[in-house]
Amino acid sequence: MPLFKRKPFGLAEPPKDLEPYALVYQVRFTKEIFQDYQEYLNRINFYRQRVWMCKYTGKSNMTYEEALVSEKHATQKVQELPNELVAPALCIIQFSMLSLRDLADAIAKKLQKDLFVGANLYGRKDGSLYPCKVLKLVENGVEKIQYEVAWINKTRKITENSIVLGEDLVWKKTPFSRNILKSFIRESTCRSIPWVIHEKLAQKHGISTDPPQELRSRFFFKDGQLVAKMKKRKNGDGKNVGEVNDESGKSKRKKVETGTSDAVKNENNQPKEEPVKYPIDDLLVQPGPDDPLFTDRPFPSRDFNVPMDCVGDLLMVWDFCSSFSRLLHLWPFSLEDFENAICHKDSNLVLIAETHSALLRLLIKDDSEYSFALQKRKRKPKISLITWTDYVCDFLEMINITELSSSMTTIKRGHYGLLDANAKLWVLRELVSHALETDLIRGKLDEHIEQRQMLGAIRRGEALEYARKRREEKEQLKGESGADGLVKENSLESTGSNPHIAENGNPIIETGDMVEEVISSQQSNTFYDRRQLDCPSMKTEEKQNVDPKVLAENVTNSCEKEAQKQLSGDKKEAEERKSKEKRQQRREYFEREMEKRSIRTSPLGKDRDYNRYWWFRRDGRIFIEISDTKQWGYYSTKEEVDALIRSLNRKGERERALQIQLEKFYGKICLELQKRSKDLAHKIALEEAVLRRSTRVRAPPRENPANAFLRYVNKWKED
Repeated sequence: MPLFKRKPFGLAEPPKDLEPYALVYQVRFTKEIFQDYQEYLNRINFYRQRVWMCKYTGKSNMTYEEALVSEKHATQKVQELPNELVAPALCIIQFSMLSLRDLADAIAKKLQKDLFVGANLYGRKDGSLYPCKVLKLVENGVEKIQYEVAWINKTRKITENSIVLGEDLVWKKTPFSRNILKSFIRESTCRSIPWVIHEKLAQKHGISTDPPQELRSRFFFKDGQLVAKMKKRKNGDGKNVGEVNDESGKSKRKKVETGTSDAVKNENNQPKEEPVKYPIDDLLVQPGPDDPLFTDRPFPSRDFNVPMDCVGDLLMVWDFCSSFSRLLHLWPFSLEDFENAICHKDSNLVLIAETHSALLRLLIKDDSEYSFALQKRKRKPKISLITWTDYVCDFLEMINITELSSSMTTIKRGHYGLLDANAKLWVLRELVSHALETDLIRGKLDEHIEQRQMLGAIRRGEALEYARKRREEKEQLKGESGADGLVKENSLESTGSNPHIAENGNPIIETGDMVEEVISSQQSNTFYDRRQLDCPSMKTEEKQNVDPKVLAENVTNSCEKEAQKQLSGDKKEAEERKSKEKRQQRREYFEREMEKRSIRTSPLGKDRDYNRYWWFRRDGRIFIEISDTKQWGYYSTKEEVDALIRSLNRKGERERALQIQLEKFYGKICLELQKRSKDLAHKIALEEAVLRRSTRVRAPPRENPANAFLRYVNKWKED
């Protein structure tokens, strides 16, 4: 049951005077029944607010339905925990004083040591690690535990069985994540710190419900619940503090009860409007007076050559081939060329043949099921432009999809080009899905993940180093400013107290008589001070008697100091500007390197109607996937992108996130769109030039820019 303010929320009880055939309103996911539409609407709006929390995962800021789904998924994951491990885990949980995180870590360490039947892990054999599965525990009276395991090959088939020691079996990763263990702890307990499991669960697994000796002095059971003992302390009136708190608690409880009843009355009679905290779900956003002027969303273009229900497969296959072109040894091609090639009726088109051949070669290299099928048919591993269709037919026979059987017949007859676009893309989609399961692609993805993590660590290290230097510079400046202030203060004090320092800061040469006069008594000082007070004109006379050369030198020195300060300030500003540019260059470098090692293409976001927006860097256009349908569209100009951004409402969660992503990649999107527009204008100019030529000097059809896909050459083809 989802939590509201970290407490269970009771559902509304059905009306008592409900007639059998009365018309009622029912909440779909709670099955609550209401006779009044306004009450039903208030409850629905309450469930749509993001104030709910999943009981088992602890996730907050969810709607009631999202919290229900989260609890369902968490329960399903918890049920995956083998029965052999439930009892040991519950023993660790019972009366534990650890925090939830530490308790989950303790259980994880325990489960890693306790191997169970059916566990998939890695075992040492011939000095290497190989995947295996535990079949049973072998008890031969030996001190070290032994297990019978089944060794598994790359095709997930058992090759042989053997007995190994427990120390030779290792987990490649923890069998259960910390989140699953946290959900298990929350689901199986009724109290936290100390954690107490449900009584029925404890009886089922034979776990003691008596608190340990060290907790009995602090806790005791009352009405089946573990309660903390309160120490009795007396206040000034001689009463126990607990009694006073009890009385105040009762009065507070009464106030809370009356307050809640008043709140319910207000909610039922005249619901009080509370200010909405944005962002909220986009479908709940209402127009407000402070909204900016939204532009109309531009209508996307839909002039695809392939059928509308095939656009998703077209983009997926093209993006995969472009992302792993080096690994596939396949020279990259544009989306337009790929689309035109799919729609072309030529049965031996180079672009199509090379795409199929590259994917099939990858499956052969992986020693997968397809490779074994070719060995049975005694096929040569080399695929050519003449024999590639035979390998495609072997693949279709292996996957054995009924809907593609007619396509296989057409391909065997040598008429691949006569297949419709849907069938061609279906075959390519199956090839891509099998290619994703190969060790080569998986290894490449793991390599990209490791490199991205390394780049992230380097970037974080540089940021921390820069922050440390800035902090040290600030502390140094603060120390210097404090030292300068101290020096000035000391100098002022010394000049004020020492009569032998002139006003210009130069020391006066002392004679022996003067020293004696200073040391002898303070009368000279008092006389000197009185003389200064009585004769204020003496200072002006002394100033007038100052040498002009000394004055000029002082002015020159001060000007030089000011010039040096200005130069040092300009130099410092230039260094800061240079450092800022260098950091910006490093930031852009890390972003470029991260993009090169992208793991998958993710959508930019969704709008209020759940339509997805995709941007492929190698094409430039923004594609729109309409939700709940197979309709697609695209934006291909900067003006359309600007209008799209201005049409998004930041009060909604989805459109806010989409707008942030569009603004983040705005510069790159516009650059790619401008490049695309220039290429398109160049193609149109070439086509017009071809049309203007006379029939005697007209260029052959293959030189037409629209037929560029016919001239495709795979420059990365393997020998």
